[in-house]
Amino acid sequence: SFAYFTIKDRLPQILTRVIDTLHRHKNEFFEEHGEKGVEAEKRAISFLSKLRNELQTDKPVTPLEDELPDAALWNQYLDYQRNLPNGSGEPSWFQSPWLYVECYMYRRIHAALAQNPPIDNFDVFKEGKAQNFFESQEAVIALCTYFQELLKNIKDLDEKQLQEEFFKLLQVSLWGNKCDLSFSAGQDSSQKSSPLQSLENMVPYILVNDMEKVWSLLVNAKKNRTERSNIRVDIILDNAGFELVSDLVLADFLLSSKLADEVYFHGKSIPWYVSDTTKHDFNWTIKQLGSANHMWMSRCGINWEGNLKKGVWVFCDHMFWTLPHDFSSMSEVAPDLYAELQKSNLLIFKGDLNYRKLTGDRKWEYSVPFHQALNRFHPAPLCSLRTLKSDTQVGLKPGQGEQVQASESEWMVSGKYGVVQFDAGL
Repeated sequence: SFAYFTIKDRLPQILTRVIDTLHRHKNEFFEEHGEKGVEAEKRAISFLSKLRNELQTDKPVTPLEDELPDAALWNQYLDYQRNLPNGSGEPSWFQSPWLYVECYMYRRIHAALAQNPPIDNFDVFKEGKAQNFFESQEAVIALCTYFQELLKNIKDLDEKQLQEEFFKLLQVSLWGNKCDLSFSAGQDSSQKSSPLQSLENMVPYILVNDMEKVWSLLVNAKKNRTERSNIRVDIILDNAGFELVSDLVLADFLLSSKLADEVYFHGKSIPWYVSDTTKHDFNWTIKQLGSANHMWMSRCGINWEGNLKKGVWVFCDHMFWTLPHDFSSMSEVAPDLYAELQKSNLLIFKGDLNYRKLTGDRKWEYSVPFHQALNRFHPAPLCSLRTLKSDTQVGLKPGQGEQVQASESEWMVSGKYGVVQFDAGL
């Protein structure tokens, strides 16, 4: 399975890159922290080398030994895996659910640094994320330019024209999800060309296209709003770099077209899956845009800084997003987060990992309804924008998956296909 190759090949590659990154920063650690920095770097590397060995030799998964706030939840989850009725008893790297051990690896990478001050705040993936952003510069410029031109006459657009623009920016955000560094094991995956030019040609690759449903939900909310009611959209982010910029443009469009009054962004509280967005990445991206020497890029950055100051954009992170649990257990494990999401008119879940957690990462029949696969996770109407990079997919028409499979055996893992999949909730 794709999961097997991920554990066998991709995860050790990612660990090797993390170790190399720490090696390369040795002098920097010494300059900043003296001998203590170098000692911490050595300890972190030996911790990670041991982790890589455990993974490659299929050792049992061990409890976390750090004192971080989520450690107890992780260790409870390990007990839960041990006691699964159809499990093999002792979870190990190759004998456990892929979602669990993959998340576990990233949590152990975090522990390797968190337990070794003074380098405990070092993000081993930061360079890759920054590089992805700078290498996608042309696409970022094209998108910011298009969007700023659109804003000039957005007030004059009728409903049909607004809908067209919304569909365009939704698709840009969808295909932005191709820029995923954990999928390419950290190799270059930046967006080189203007994402707007190829949208027409990409439509046939959207296997489930619920854009109309998302649109009518927002338009109805706008028509039925009262003085006191705010329309709130939440975007559960995936990758930093170009994808994040495409999400920010979509969010700005929602505000500028009065389809939303406020947008909440949910990111990761620790570095995760190589390129996932943390608070630092979020703020850094907006600052980079604001100080760019390109008129429309800097206009975007400055406006977005303003949205954060005014409180119409809010960034939040929560420990739950970096736990191994799928979302159907959110109401039990993180009732505070579930209650927060219930305040939203629309939740937009970006990317593959969120999709896997929405559907429990099971090997569903392709035609199982999305609503059913969500397994009672219905805090609010939700939409998944995801390019396929793992072998779980639901909500297809009968025979549709088999048809694509017949012509392309790698369709579920190539990132070439996408879904805009909507669920109205209860």
